Amino acid sequence: MGQLEQKTCVVTGGAGSIGLATAELFLEEGARVMLVDRDRGALERAHSHLLGKGLGEDRLAVQAGDVSQSRDVSGFIAATVERWDKIDVLFSNAGNAGAIGPITAYPEEDFDDVYRVHVKGAFLVCKYGIAHMRDGGSIVITSSVVGLMGNPGPYAYITAKHAQVGLMRSVAKEVAARRIRVNTIHPGPTRNAFQADIERNLSAVLGRDATAFLDELIPLHRHAEPREIARSVLYLASDQSSFVTGATLAVDGGLTA
Repeated sequence: MGQLEQKTCVVTGGAGSIGLATAELFLEEGARVMLVDRDRGALERAHSHLLGKGLGEDRLAVQAGDVSQSRDVSGFIAATVERWDKIDVLFSNAGNAGAIGPITAYPEEDFDDVYRVHVKGAFLVCKYGIAHMRDGGSIVITSSVVGLMGNPGPYAYITAKHAQVGLMRSVAKEVAARRIRVNTIHPGPTRNAFQADIERNLSAVLGRDATAFLDELIPLHRHAEPREIARSVLYLASDQSSFVTGATLAVDGGLTA
């Protein structure tokens, strides 16, 4: 029997590499998964990928939605409940990167957009999802290694990732009486398109290859694979972490050690 056998999970940002790798692992572990992403085309490709692996069938559903919009969040939560009744796991994983630049020139619209997706998005997933969760469930919010540290440049992203930790800690205390656990996961640099975009921008700021620079900083001297992050999400989602709540789990190759 899998670690998530017959459990219902919602995965936002589900068409991205970490979201998709996690959904795949959840399905392998027996879960029912509602996969959510605002990119309809990418969502359809993710759906096809999972079905092509023999996963899903009656245990997989997809719905396009923007986590920063109340109507969309309440909509995909309602769709999940209508299909499978109560929710066991909320994986709030949607995100965007934003600009990199000096604080005095940082674009306000970028700051607002990033904060809206990461912070308001996680807030709305909790706001609309918790009422439909079974007692003893789990909420996992994807923060970042930069949610545990500070650096100049990616002001919106770093601020939003710290804010998610505050949200997590507050919600964890509110729902503890129902044995619902709430934690943040903090991936280090991960080998995917999202990180590649960040590193292209960072390379221009550093004046050198950002990927090589980060690998030098990471004690394990490499980027993570999406599946490695997914395995840590599974730990937080499953009963293996039954006494873990209000925690920040760094999966960063030792970068914040």
